[in-house]
Amino acid sequence: MRKLWFTTAIACTCAASLLTLSAATADPAGGPGTVTSIAPLAAVATLPGSVNSTRIIYRTSTANNVPTEASAAVYFPPGPAPAGGWPVIAWAHGTVGLGDDCAYSITGPSAAERDWAYLGTWLQQGYAIVAADYAGLGTPDEHPYLNGMVMAHNVVDAVQAATRQYSSLAKKWVVVGQSQGAGAAAYTARYATEFGGPELDYRGAVTTGVPAYIEDVLLPLAPHMPPIKLSPHSTAYVLYILNGLRTTYPALNIESFLTDAGREWLTRARDACIGPLGDELAARGVVLGDLFSRPLLEIPDLHGFLARYMALPESGYNKPLFIGQGLRDTDVITPESLRWAAVLKANGQPVTLHTYPTDHSGTVNASLPDSLPFVHNLFA
Repeated sequence: MRKLWFTTAIACTCAASLLTLSAATADPAGGPGTVTSIAPLAAVATLPGSVNSTRIIYRTSTANNVPTEASAAVYFPPGPAPAGGWPVIAWAHGTVGLGDDCAYSITGPSAAERDWAYLGTWLQQGYAIVAADYAGLGTPDEHPYLNGMVMAHNVVDAVQAATRQYSSLAKKWVVVGQSQGAGAAAYTARYATEFGGPELDYRGAVTTGVPAYIEDVLLPLAPHMPPIKLSPHSTAYVLYILNGLRTTYPALNIESFLTDAGREWLTRARDACIGPLGDELAARGVVLGDLFSRPLLEIPDLHGFLARYMALPESGYNKPLFIGQGLRDTDVITPESLRWAAVLKANGQPVTLHTYPTDHSGTVNASLPDSLPFVHNLFA
């Protein structure tokens, strides 16, 4: 059973402190987008320069639309809110891992220098930031890694919860995401208006390092397959995806496709953060082909399962979508990310593509000169 002592420790804050942070009383019988508890953020999870930042627990859903609770960090700019409230940036973070102690609102970003610089820039522009952890990170249940519909619900419900809770937040918002979070932002962009309803005023999305068409890359997973070395953490990413499939589609019996070593690594991945797990897999020279006892393609309609789980939507966007892609990015498959942008354009979607001579991580802040005015125009 996963340990939630980090969550318990943070939640056990004196009632007086909670009252000073809460701007409204949560409805315990509410549905998605209802805050159920509030606590201060730990210092390590607090965006420098933000004020009165909090960790909220809110109602949302997880795999197979099962109701659950998730957590999010809410960062406020300094000074008085403008008329109508602070416009909201919904930050969809990249891969941190699957363990509860990997959650953004508990231990902060895994790439702290990069993310604090990035989010700090948005904060300085006068945006409040709502950073959802995604279901199963820092709260009960498993995290169905890369399950697009789950992440979209989590992000929208986090914005709804925060804007209901704090009168200083406006209802107008955009979603901004990197890597795993870019996939989350893409799904959110497709379904934000539908999921948020008339209560929220969704304006558009920014993505960097989009994991496009990953479902195609997973089809060859089998014993003795050639090593995949897109990035130092490729094997960890695959283990996270396998765990997400196991969580979303238990009937697939993913464990039955793995060797003893594969099952052991899958179990370890369920509680591991990306840095330590990726580094250990690389140090031990773990090869994906050695983790499988039979081809994953033995699953009938494997591509269909993968597509329903993670394939990025190719149409249906009703607001502008910014795609920033580093041309030296090897954490995602850059040609496939560019292909996705081309498919969106061919389908008449409101997409803007910018490329940068950077790697996966470098694209985050390199994109700001383009994404800042893009978002400013969305709120104009």
